[in-house]
Amino acid sequence: MTTGWTEADIPRLNPERMAKMRALLTQYLAPTRLAIRDDSHKHAGHAGSRLGLGHFSIAIESAAFVGKLPLARHRLVYAALGAMMQTDIHALSITATTPNAADEVG
Repeated sequence: MTTGWTEADIPRLNPERMAKMRALLTQYLAPTRLAIRDDSHKHAGHAGSRLGLGHFSIAIESAAFVGKLPLARHRLVYAALGAMMQTDIHALSITATTPNAADEVG
């Protein structure tokens, strides 16, 4: 698979990726809190990095997660990010919570 970029391009590409991730997650999940961290530097040399893909951590709080178990919440995040999971993201760590701790499930 040829992506048109290399591991050396990741620092340049990731701010754009993070902005796109933020826009998609905001559009689909209307978060009350959203933090995205680029962890790619911790994974230099790994397969995904060699292909130019990024490693990210997301902390997201959304009413869309009310009544959902963690796996269902993660699936909502993956669905919101859509094709980016194949084209831009190699690894994603997700912390998905509801605005009210009393709404937490599982």
